[in-house]
Amino acid sequence: MKTLTVIPLGTPGTISKANIDALRKSQTLFFQTLDHPCARFALEECGIDPQDVLSLDEYYDASFDFDELNERIAAFAASAFDTPGVERVGLAVLGRGAGAGLIRRIHVHLPAKHAALRILPSCGFAEAALAAAFGAGLPYFSDFDLRTAQSLELADPEQPLVIEECDTLLRAGEVKLLLSEYYPDEYVLYLANMNESGEYEVKMLPVYMLDHAENAPLYAADTVLIVPPCTLMQRTRHGFEALMQVMHRLRAPGGCPWDAEQDHASLRSSLIEESYEVLDAIDREDMTALEEELGDLLLQVVFHAVIEEEKSEFTMRDVTSGIVNKLIYRHPHVFGDVKVDSSDDVLYNWENLKQREKHQQTVADAMRAVPAAFPALLRSYKVQKKAAHVGFDWSSAADALEKVGEEAAEVREAIAEGDKAHLAEEIGDLLFACVNVSRLCKVDPELALGKATDKFMRRFIDMEKLILQDGRNFDGMTLEQMDQYWEKVKKTV
Repeated sequence: MKTLTVIPLGTPGTISKANIDALRKSQTLFFQTLDHPCARFALEECGIDPQDVLSLDEYYDASFDFDELNERIAAFAASAFDTPGVERVGLAVLGRGAGAGLIRRIHVHLPAKHAALRILPSCGFAEAALAAAFGAGLPYFSDFDLRTAQSLELADPEQPLVIEECDTLLRAGEVKLLLSEYYPDEYVLYLANMNESGEYEVKMLPVYMLDHAENAPLYAADTVLIVPPCTLMQRTRHGFEALMQVMHRLRAPGGCPWDAEQDHASLRSSLIEESYEVLDAIDREDMTALEEELGDLLLQVVFHAVIEEEKSEFTMRDVTSGIVNKLIYRHPHVFGDVKVDSSDDVLYNWENLKQREKHQQTVADAMRAVPAAFPALLRSYKVQKKAAHVGFDWSSAADALEKVGEEAAEVREAIAEGDKAHLAEEIGDLLFACVNVSRLCKVDPELALGKATDKFMRRFIDMEKLILQDGRNFDGMTLEQMDQYWEKVKKTV
């Protein structure tokens, strides 16, 4: 059967017998590059004349990006089967093997040639660089996170990280920016690059120097960057897992007595307070405060989750899984094939999916699901939305406003009656009617009332300043006199 074999060249002295046999038995042999110690040593070990090898070096210079390069290499390698009698084609690549992008393109071209793909294993640059770094004083790592510079994602900084294909100074700069998300600028890394003899030379560099111009000659296709584990106390920036790590430590034996004593009930007020402090930062448009307050609020979420994790009820992973699955389920217009024309359609679908998800069969079920612990304005707003979802609503804000007038008249009647219970009921109806108007105007009543309160405070404070400037105070002043000052303030605030 026709077979294209991808043959990794490993590093000098590590190429396996199977890979040597594959190189020798290939009727047509392509080399990713001939301008590299790995290629030269492999040819010498196999006794293959470089003149008998087809080099792909020219494609690297001629291609705009890796997609174009992979397509050209795949098409050229597959074309070898067009020659009568060619059954075995070899594609020799540096390191441990070909990238996923090249393999995908080869798969596209081979079916038309009635050929199969075979991939051989090999030791890569990372293993050789680690061995050299061990000789330079780096501790031995049996497990490590292996990444390429082109697809670098940071996972756990407390695990050794090995980064292959740091091939240019520009790429090193990109790596530095990513590493800076966790590692201090002065954190020392090991940079390994292969010399002309095929041996790795190791240099120690702090993170901030990775993209310094004097280090440009160190970067090539075989350059490897080794990042030793960085502990919690060494890091200056942290991800979500670090927050979980700290909370577990605080709650563990020998941790913080106060944190260990807390439960859901004792943390209830803190959750409310932190939520309001987030809202306050948003209202003040103070992004520095918002950054801090969001952290405080996130701490509360983690605190509650860890308490239940200790009881084996659920974990933080259950919490994040739940919200991710919920977001996917409630956004079928993003993750599915549902079509929407506006944000109103999105909200309508959201409400339907929410009721189905929570097994709410009736509108009454949906209303009862609105937490009684909500602030009264928010709760009334939510309940009204449940009724409006099935069409039980005012046709417009203007119509709803007439109801406010009716309720205000009923409040006046209740005042005249002197019945406090009846008066409380009518004031509730009046407030409920005002919320209806707010909702139909798409205005959050909680925020609107908050801003009105702030405005009143500003005016009252300025009014008092004017009174004091005139050598007077509230004692002995009539309401009419205060009102004169109030009207002055209204013109300016």
